[in-house]
Amino acid sequence: MTTREQLLSLLESGKGTYFSGEEIARRLSVSRAAVWKAVKALRQEGYPIDAATNRGYCLARSSDILSPQGVQRYLGPDCQAFDLTVLPSVGSTNAWVRERADQGAPEGCTLIAGEQTAGRGRFGRSFFSPGDTGVYLSILLRPTHCPLPQVSQLTALAAVALCRAIAAVSGKEPRIKWVNDVFLEGKKVCGILSEAAFGMESGTLEYAVLGVGMNVYPPKDGFPPELASLAGWILDAPVEDGKNRLAGEFLRRFRELYTAPAPEDAIREYRDRSLVIGRSLTVTLGTETRAAQALNIDDQCRLVVRFDDGTTQALSYGEVQIRL
Repeated sequence: MTTREQLLSLLESGKGTYFSGEEIARRLSVSRAAVWKAVKALRQEGYPIDAATNRGYCLARSSDILSPQGVQRYLGPDCQAFDLTVLPSVGSTNAWVRERADQGAPEGCTLIAGEQTAGRGRFGRSFFSPGDTGVYLSILLRPTHCPLPQVSQLTALAAVALCRAIAAVSGKEPRIKWVNDVFLEGKKVCGILSEAAFGMESGTLEYAVLGVGMNVYPPKDGFPPELASLAGWILDAPVEDGKNRLAGEFLRRFRELYTAPAPEDAIREYRDRSLVIGRSLTVTLGTETRAAQALNIDDQCRLVVRFDDGTTQALSYGEVQIRL
């Protein structure tokens, strides 16, 4: 690790505690000048580091800036498989991870960003990803012997992990709108985008990139007009380590579900948290739109619907809107 990274790790471990320049230099085995240079670099990146005469340096306890060290605090010993990179801004977290997947990166390669300048949602749509108020992350997964029908379960596991993380941090209970959106108090606060690469001959999964976007706080300039009535946020005001904790809680809980022997419990929770079962829907499949009733979500995470003509179908893809 660089001196800057070591210093950030030290300050994160003792948030709110002052460390003298002499103590930091001794712990990191560097000069006092190197300590000052690292402090200056972190301040330029936005970290609120206080300096006090005869006391030293302190990372403000109330700070809420994403960092690998901050996220690691919430992962626990069972999550060492995550190779974390944290960037203030990136074009697309999924594109960044996919590029590394094509270069042979191992499972667990994870990027967390505070902003996306070219964030993507389903069907190539843009994903609103402003700086400072959201968390955007992508994970590289290389599950063995995973056929096409099981890929949709990765999205379901992520949705359940998101709900558990949000509940732990906010005290609120989110719901899931099939197939990939998490809602809180009637508004979308998270979106999931899973992308996969398959072997042409085997038909099995080579890798998957699981992308998650969270609206942690209200955007400073508000949502765009087309999203204002649809989008919400998880926390009303900044809280200590809110973004690091949400990212860490999600990664830890997703890892627990992903490595579980069987997904039945997670799929049951996905079903229990459903926002659509029993509701009247408008279903869009390609260019066709039909009215339907949501009956259930099956064990393959398909949405079972009954159309107005009485026929039923288990949907593995498509979009639904709840009819009020």
